[in-house]
Amino acid sequence: MLTSSFSFDTFAFSAELSKAPNTEQRIVAITNACELLDHYDETYHNAELALGVASALIKRLQYSYGDAETRMLCTALEMTLRASPRSIKQTFERWPSTYMVRLLKLMEYSETGNKAHKDITIVNIFKVLLSLSRPYELRASLLRQSSMMDLLKRTATNQTLPADAKLVRLNFIAFLAKCDANKSILYESEEVLDGILRIANGEVLDLGKLHAVTILMELASDPTIQVRMAFSDRILGTLVKLLLVENTKAAREAAITALQNLAFRKENRVRLVTFKSGIVLEALKNALTKDTDSKSRRRAAGALTNLACEETVAIMGKYSGLLEALAIVTTTDEVVEVQTRACLALTKIAGNTTIKMESFKPMLDALIVASLSKKANSISAVFRVKARDAENRNVMALYPGLLDTLSDVCLSERANIRDKDNSVHALMHLVNEDQNRLTMGQNAVVLEALVAAASYTDASLVEARDSAIIALERLATEHSVRPGMARHPSLLTVVAAAVERETAWHDQGRDCEHDYLAKPLLMSLLIAI
Repeated sequence: MLTSSFSFDTFAFSAELSKAPNTEQRIVAITNACELLDHYDETYHNAELALGVASALIKRLQYSYGDAETRMLCTALEMTLRASPRSIKQTFERWPSTYMVRLLKLMEYSETGNKAHKDITIVNIFKVLLSLSRPYELRASLLRQSSMMDLLKRTATNQTLPADAKLVRLNFIAFLAKCDANKSILYESEEVLDGILRIANGEVLDLGKLHAVTILMELASDPTIQVRMAFSDRILGTLVKLLLVENTKAAREAAITALQNLAFRKENRVRLVTFKSGIVLEALKNALTKDTDSKSRRRAAGALTNLACEETVAIMGKYSGLLEALAIVTTTDEVVEVQTRACLALTKIAGNTTIKMESFKPMLDALIVASLSKKANSISAVFRVKARDAENRNVMALYPGLLDTLSDVCLSERANIRDKDNSVHALMHLVNEDQNRLTMGQNAVVLEALVAAASYTDASLVEARDSAIIALERLATEHSVRPGMARHPSLLTVVAAAVERETAWHDQGRDCEHDYLAKPLLMSLLIAI
């Protein structure tokens, strides 16, 4: 027996209930008990459950038929279950199945007719069910209790439920939906799903709408129903509406997360980007650029990343303002993780964009803007990959700002080693195109960048240094640019150093992947002088 002000003598209480000659005296006993049980100290509620208080209360429900006594018993039971999930689980596992059968029958009884205090009883029974759903291990068992689905279907269509009961019922379903074994069962119920969607679309109370969209978010994480959800106009329309007009940031984040989950399935991606002329893309773009909550912006970028694939990039790339939005967020968002995810979405779109698509040049624009970010990103890697493809090279070399962007990275002191390496290799690939050599050889910034790269001393940039020498050698095959190259104040020096390295390699019998190019390059430049 506890000795605090919260102490509860379960034995005395049980005896008082059993000996009470009438309903009035039992109600007095329960009322007195409620005075001790009505608190939120989890430690004491754990002790009360261990002493069997909840079991005594729900056992008495098996024999209670008076509305007032039932109401009081449900009130006291709800109070007792304000305990830890572990204690609730242990208590529930000791209960015989008849206890839950009786509790659910009482709910059905309370819903019908004009019972006294029925609203309080309904609310408290839902609170009891909500408490029982807090332990994850009980959620699958709860949903499979006899008549539980009937209860959820019935209350989903019951427009006369008290407001408090509606909120607790939604919260209860949200807990049930957080169990993987329950998701498909809940989704398969037309009545339950219809009720959730109706509330998500029209609920006035923010909390009710949050519970409803949380349920949709949880259901959307189930791979077995993701395709069906994505091909439901009503579900997609609801999620987009919440994204565009909902004021509660938690509800917006849940809606975005649901879309992100649905976009994970490859089968859903074309459907999502084409739904109602791209309204999903519009909603995600809006969230990415305008939402004040960083979690929502991050989720929006994640959803766009999931959507980007070979089958969708042509649509995404030409969707009005999307590439620009990703590029701007990559450079300006105040949260690094949002920048990173936006960049990932952009590079995934760019990686699948071909020169035959309308969006190829807008994609280059977006990459150039995104490269201005002060945070490390993978933009240079995309340029490198694109420059490997011969059909891209001429367009890239002539595209305004692209050569300057790559050159700036090569020359930058703050650029990381990976970006420098990628940028040098991208320039080398572009020089491989005969049509580009005159343009690039006459570009003072490109020449400065290659000379700087040929001077790299960091061991991690050895390949980049050698690639710069290769690029310079190929530029020098264009006769008209040799005099300008030879007049560069540092170029002959770095080439001479490269000759010394290659001579040493030759003396050591070391193979050179690209042949020994420095000496012929030096000779051609000296002749040009």
